[in-house]
Amino acid sequence: MPPEAAMDFSAPVLPEQEERVRVLNDRYRHHGATAVLEGALRDPEAGKIALVSSFGAESVALLHLVSMVDPSTPVLFIDTQMLFRETLDYQADLAERLHLKDLRIVRANPLDLQKEDPDDLLHTVDTDACCDLRKTRPLQRALREFDGWITGRKRFQGATRSDLEFFEADGPHRIKVNPLAHWAPEDVRTYMEDNRLPRHPLVARGYPSIGCAPCTSPVAPGEDPRAGRWRGEDKNECGIHFVDGKMVRGGAA
Repeated sequence: MPPEAAMDFSAPVLPEQEERVRVLNDRYRHHGATAVLEGALRDPEAGKIALVSSFGAESVALLHLVSMVDPSTPVLFIDTQMLFRETLDYQADLAERLHLKDLRIVRANPLDLQKEDPDDLLHTVDTDACCDLRKTRPLQRALREFDGWITGRKRFQGATRSDLEFFEADGPHRIKVNPLAHWAPEDVRTYMEDNRLPRHPLVARGYPSIGCAPCTSPVAPGEDPRAGRWRGEDKNECGIHFVDGKMVRGGAA
């Protein structure tokens, strides 16, 4: 994969990329999450894959699945340096508990931070620019060596994810793998309970979806699980996800 092309998530999806995604979805359409994950990590059509995890509210389910299938799978954790202290502690605990062998902490370039957000206040005036600086660009750099990445996204998590497939294009050369796409909330709860997996400590305090501390608030009963992300803004994705070459930040995908 050419490095310069790997950096451009928003470039048009090439026909051969669309065919690659179609083949993978047809091959694993009637499989469960574990089989899809095994296929993503071993199928030559999928290529070299990493897991990108926020170590958020439901991340432990997919992290556990990966640790069972192949604990040497590269796990990329984006530390925006604005996360809750609870998230950082939870990440360290899970990495040890699940014996993750290749955990990589991804952060923004210090020079970019000094130039674009020297006072750590960019999020107060432009959340998109902050997400781009602290999440999107660092992830792009970290994914240069991979052909695809595994996400924990699920259809029930909002309108932008309601028709999510197991495999989808992510720019002209890379794919995203969503093994838990068809899981319902009760599937996640059951899996975590059956495997005695620890919950993120903020879940009990009303945070069903957890991002950076300044831009995440508790969610009231009956609200969309992601209602607490960037509350009051026309935005419910950080910008690391693209659909048809366009960044998803809110509304229908």
